[in-house]
Amino acid sequence: MKLIAVFTVCLSVAVLASAQAEQKLKNCNEVRTAYSSKGFNVNDVPNKGVHGSHLKVCPQGFSCCTLEMEEKLSQQSRTDLKAPVHQLSSNLQSTFTQRHRHFDQFFRELLSNAEKSLHDMFVRTYGLMYVKNAELFKHFFQELGRYYSHGSSAVNLDDMLAEFWTELLERMFRLVNVQYEFNDSYMECVSRHMEQLKPFGDVPRKLRLQLTRSFIAVRTFTRGLALMPEVVGKVSTVSASPSCVRAAMKMLYCPYCTGQVALKPCKNYCLNVMRGCLANQADLDTEWNNFLDSMLGLAERLEGPFNFESVIDPIDVKISDAIMNMQENSIQVSQKVFQGCGQPKPNMAFRTKRSVKDSGFPGRFRPYSPEARPTTAAGTSLDRLLMDAKKKLKHAKKFWSTLPDTVCVGDRVAPGDECWNGTAKSRYESVIMGSGLANQVSNPDVEVDITKPDMVIRRQIAVLKEMTSWLKAAYTGNDISFNNGDAGSGEESGSGCDSPSCDSDGDIYFSTPSPIKPRIIKTNSIVHSSRGTQLAPCSLALAATALLLALLTLHTR
Repeated sequence: MKLIAVFTVCLSVAVLASAQAEQKLKNCNEVRTAYSSKGFNVNDVPNKGVHGSHLKVCPQGFSCCTLEMEEKLSQQSRTDLKAPVHQLSSNLQSTFTQRHRHFDQFFRELLSNAEKSLHDMFVRTYGLMYVKNAELFKHFFQELGRYYSHGSSAVNLDDMLAEFWTELLERMFRLVNVQYEFNDSYMECVSRHMEQLKPFGDVPRKLRLQLTRSFIAVRTFTRGLALMPEVVGKVSTVSASPSCVRAAMKMLYCPYCTGQVALKPCKNYCLNVMRGCLANQADLDTEWNNFLDSMLGLAERLEGPFNFESVIDPIDVKISDAIMNMQENSIQVSQKVFQGCGQPKPNMAFRTKRSVKDSGFPGRFRPYSPEARPTTAAGTSLDRLLMDAKKKLKHAKKFWSTLPDTVCVGDRVAPGDECWNGTAKSRYESVIMGSGLANQVSNPDVEVDITKPDMVIRRQIAVLKEMTSWLKAAYTGNDISFNNGDAGSGEESGSGCDSPSCDSDGDIYFSTPSPIKPRIIKTNSIVHSSRGTQLAPCSLALAATALLLALLTLHTR
């Protein structure tokens, strides 16, 4: 008797549920309200359920949907499918657009402040002598700014620095030897032997190494930050395929047709639909993650041996040290030049009794204090900017492969058995597919042609791969030429750093190692003779003859 009673109760519940569903299908009132809330004409909805044999996507039993409604809801499902993906993509775009703007502003203002600091302090220290030669330093900073903005296609950093020191030597040499007159050919002789003279000590070599490393790293890192929103923007424009729209319609709006407007899809069902629809986007993940790893690696370089801030802030002190080296060694430098290039003519216009020492620069720069760093309008330091950027870069990893998991959460899905499985309110039994195009061959809910990858996304994969190669080159201190985001000639420049010394370089100014590229100077060495002139051609001929005779003697033996 108890068994019969239980059976009767269950049957009654089933009949009641069926009656309620049938009642909903009969009047379709809830569907009319939900349908009109989407902006559609309520008159499209039948007053009561009709046979669904005309439907192309949803179940074909009694239904509150007409074919016209199904077509409109299919278009709505395209919008609804795109909305959460667009929102997540827009958030990512906004995050890195903002980071790029902060970094770019910081670097530009740091360079501008360094120029202003040098100008103000050189005016106080060197006075009129600096003012008369200020355009040399102005041009120096302009070229640094041009390199940051346009790269090696606009400015060869090595050549620019070499020209700066050469021009500075020529001007200073005239200033410390005002009692002599020098023509252009004589000054060319002075410039040719700059490498041997080393009038500025080791400052030019160290500064070249620091500037090339830090500027290459800064420019490449900033370009990487700018690239991320570009890639996200282009990938987000990829439209859903017809089979994807069909699957989304079935998942989101077929419950309407059965009168169950509040019924949400099962989580695993949603995952399979979204992984099928976003299969191409998920294939971006490998190169995306490689790119992010390279960005994080370069960020660590910027925190350490390639720190832009620690190079640019005290650049006035470094240049002043070079000037003081020249001043202190001006007599020895001048004597070597006179021996190698010949004795210059006296300057007849020089009629004062002022000594060579008095003709030099008036003072030495005050020591650099880290507390005296100029404040940028960005209101922060490089360390804080990098800390924030690294956090955001790490958070962006696996963005594309986890996009379905990010979409299929919260009120977009329903837990357990109380959910829509594509045909009814019941548990979803199908196997969950993996991420990526290749894993969708057996997707039960979305037809995916795995032989036709999306070409927009394939192009962005290639872009990321190329940018990763630039980042890796910058990590070792090299610049693979590129111009405003386009691939350049592929030529490399800079001061490479493949050794662990880059990581262990504690004081970037005074302890930087010296793996510099050899420079071949096609000039005759300054060879000193008792008369202060170069060796005569006949002496060189005699030496060559002696060497030839020695070789012939050995051959005879």
